[in-house]
Amino acid sequence: MDSAVARERALDAAEELFYGRGIQAVGMDDVRGASGVSLKRLYQLFPAKEQLVEAYLERRDGRWRGRLAAHVEREQDPGLRVLAVFDWLELWFGEEGFHGCAWINSYGELGATSERVAAQVRAHKRAFADYLTSLVTAAGHPAALAGPLFLLAEGAMVTAGINGSTGPAVEAREAARSLLESR
Repeated sequence: MDSAVARERALDAAEELFYGRGIQAVGMDDVRGASGVSLKRLYQLFPAKEQLVEAYLERRDGRWRGRLAAHVEREQDPGLRVLAVFDWLELWFGEEGFHGCAWINSYGELGATSERVAAQVRAHKRAFADYLTSLVTAAGHPAALAGPLFLLAEGAMVTAGINGSTGPAVEAREAARSLLESR
């Protein structure tokens, strides 16, 4: 198995295990068993578990933001694209196997002890906030509205992860709509 295939298998297994069970509950041997990549090869690719977690978060970030943008861009009206973010959150929260935000979960587990993981989380959240800002300004609203909208989305993610419900996205969308209409 070449390095690229082994890396993808390891990342696929790590994502499923870390997201489903938690990072600290999963050992490298679990990743080996789920991926079919030998432990020796796994450590050649990722010399430390922290590096595997970092790579998992980085890869997931690209896919997560890509899915969000693809959904939002289907909305032709720039004024409705901000609300489309919350519509997408509702769909995401309703997916089978949803366990909350991978970055919030990872930060909760390792943010205090792993600067690499904390940096990945901060980069993801910064990119999401920047994306919201671009949507807000493209719709003709002041950029300052992006901060409260970001907090609504983040709060919905945390609450949905805890409650296992799509309701927080619906409530956050309504609050976002009210906020946008008030400006």
